[in-house]
Amino acid sequence: MKRFKVETVVGLFLVAGFICFAYLSVKLGDLNFFGDKTYQVVASFNSISGLKEGASVEIAGVQIGKVAKVFLDTKNYEAKVELAINKGVELQEDSIASVRTAGIIGDKYIKISPGGSPMNIEPGGEIAETESAINLEELVSKYIFENK
Repeated sequence: MKRFKVETVVGLFLVAGFICFAYLSVKLGDLNFFGDKTYQVVASFNSISGLKEGASVEIAGVQIGKVAKVFLDTKNYEAKVELAINKGVELQEDSIASVRTAGIIGDKYIKISPGGSPMNIEPGGEIAETESAINLEELVSKYIFENK
């Protein structure tokens, strides 16, 4: 009888461990089984050097979404960035999307500057105004070689 209790406790402990492992896998993998709580918006940039999928999208320092996909528009040779914006956030038509650097390490993120238009961007729409990433190497070389 005592052995049965020990085996039962060990079995329950293992089941609880597997449930915790599955929960962490789903949370860390950013999987959404119960519906998507975001809508997609696209922005075009001349350069997004260093921006990766999963980078944050912020307004006033508050995260409002993530970079869902980064791809090249082969027609115009521009970088297209698909943003997954939280459903509670509405972006005005004249909002500006900028590629910025966070901290000393240089992690890139998208900063949205809201506009003043009464019209909002529809899900699947596009942010018309964008500012590309600043290439620090080009600025330094331009400063060094043009001041001679």
